[in-house]
Amino acid sequence: MSADRPAKGLGMGLQALLGEAARPAPALAADDAQATRGGIREIDIARIKPNPNQPRVQFDEDALDELAESIRQRGVLQPILLKPHGEDYLIVAGERRWRAAQRARLHSIPAIVREIDDSATAELALIENIQRQDLNPLEEAEGYRQLIQRHGHTQDDIGRIVHKSRSHISNLLRLLELPEFVRQSLLQGDISMGHARAVATADDPEELTRQIVARGLSVRQAEERARREKRRPGPGADIGRASARNAAKAADADLDALERQLGDILGLKVQVTHKGQGGNVTLHYSSLDQLDMICQRLSGEPI
Repeated sequence: MSADRPAKGLGMGLQALLGEAARPAPALAADDAQATRGGIREIDIARIKPNPNQPRVQFDEDALDELAESIRQRGVLQPILLKPHGEDYLIVAGERRWRAAQRARLHSIPAIVREIDDSATAELALIENIQRQDLNPLEEAEGYRQLIQRHGHTQDDIGRIVHKSRSHISNLLRLLELPEFVRQSLLQGDISMGHARAVATADDPEELTRQIVARGLSVRQAEERARREKRRPGPGADIGRASARNAAKAADADLDALERQLGDILGLKVQVTHKGQGGNVTLHYSSLDQLDMICQRLSGEPI
C-alpha cells in the first residue's frame, strides 16, 4: 500500500509545518517507548488515541484490510506522528496505519513524538489525508472550515498549505451549505462533487439529488435540469439564430462541465479549448509544490 511509502509532496508539507510549529517531545521513560535512530520510537498501540478532529470520518474497510495484510508481511514502513496527550499520545498523522496495525495484531508501532500546537495538528492531519488518500469532498470541506473557524486561516492560507487553488477551496466550502440530505448523499458517495455543485444552483436541491440517485443522472444531465426552469425564450426571438446560440451554449456548457470535473480532481484551475477534432488542456499552478503534485499524478507515483 502506498500509505506505507514515503510521499514526496506530503514530506514537504510536514517538514514546512514541523519546522515552525513543532519541537522534540521530552525524553520518555524506558517503559513508555524505546528510542531508535532518527527519533523514531516504538509506542504501545494501547496508549495511542485517535484525533477527535480528524477530517476523515469514513475509512474504507477493504483498504484497511489490505494495509493490515501488508503490515503483517513487511511491518510498518513509515512511522506515524504523535503528540503527548496527558499520559498517552494523540495521533497527528497516520491514523490509517494505526488502525491497520491494530488489525494486524501489533502491540506497538513506530512513531515520532513531537510537541505540536492545535493549529499545526489540524493542518498536518488535513495535509496527510489529502495527499495520501483522497478525502470525500465534504470531509475535505469540513477540514478547511475547521482551519478557518478554529485557527484563523484565510482561504489563501489554506490554498498554500495544501497546494490547491483558492477557487477549489471556495467551491468545497459551499458544499457545507447544502441541505442535510444532499450532504449525506455526497458523504456516502451516492453523488459526486460535480453533482453537488449542480444541485446547489437548483430551486429544490434535495429533489434533484433524489432524481440523480434514482435515475443515475450524469453531472451534465443534473446541470441541465438545474438550469431548465430558469430558461425562458424571449418574445419575437429569431428561431434560427436562437437554435444556433443554444447549440453554441450547449457546447460551451460541456467544456465548462469538463473543466470543473478535472478541476475537482486536481484541485487546480483547468482550461479546455476545443476546435475541430483537437484542442488543448491547460493546468494552472501557482507553486512548485502544485507542479510536483501534477507530475506525480501524471506519472502514477504515490502522492
